Amino acid sequence: MPLLNAFVHDVTMNQVVEHFERGVMLTLHVDMMIKLRKDREFYDLLRRFDLVTCDSQIMYFALKFLGTPVSERVSGSDFFPRFYQHHRDNPEMNLFMLGGKPGIADIAAERINTKVGRKFVCGTYAPSFDFEDRPDEIEHMLSLVNSSGAKALLVGLGGGRQEKFIFRYRDRLPDVKLFLPLGGTIDYEAGTLQRPAPWVTGMGLEWFYRLIKEPRQRWRRYLLQDPPFLFDVLKQKLGLYRDPLNKG
Repeated sequence: MPLLNAFVHDVTMNQVVEHFERGVMLTLHVDMMIKLRKDREFYDLLRRFDLVTCDSQIMYFALKFLGTPVSERVSGSDFFPRFYQHHRDNPEMNLFMLGGKPGIADIAAERINTKVGRKFVCGTYAPSFDFEDRPDEIEHMLSLVNSSGAKALLVGLGGGRQEKFIFRYRDRLPDVKLFLPLGGTIDYEAGTLQRPAPWVTGMGLEWFYRLIKEPRQRWRRYLLQDPPFLFDVLKQKLGLYRDPLNKG
């Protein structure tokens, strides 16, 4: 379904959990939509994803408003626990977690492995913030993933950044079949970041919950950076929207 200068696939959560086991997933949310207005590299990657889901209740409402609704919101934080529970008895599926602050992924891995009842998460690594400028660290990261034997790779480096990492280095990770750029999912699984009540998410108020919980970290994103998305959706409804990165 088209949405501004992007798109999402009309899929259900059950379809994704049960059938998507190979390729690169993108759970698209409003912050990424803002990045797609100005980040040419991220924009050019969009059509290389095998699956793009609607990861935002605001986007879900926007698609409905535009007359191109999707069946449901498929967020990364909802998908991931269903994914590892779905594969709990599948010895052919295991996962490496790349991202998070030092020690957080280890906590998440221990909790997930306890829930699954086996060593589903077979390795973790927390990159330094400037790892892109450290070739030796990148080599170390790739070596850790390859030596782990992981078939799936969860990358939590922030929207845009994690997707670029995957496409730059996926050819050097031959055993990995499934790439999951899932942002803050590591923190959710570790319990260091609490999710709001389902009714808050269902009403599209998760952004407000986050703003109240972390005003210093979130105010700029939610009050300054993201609102243009709503104006752009209105422009698209009126036939006035123009893709800022497509000059053709």
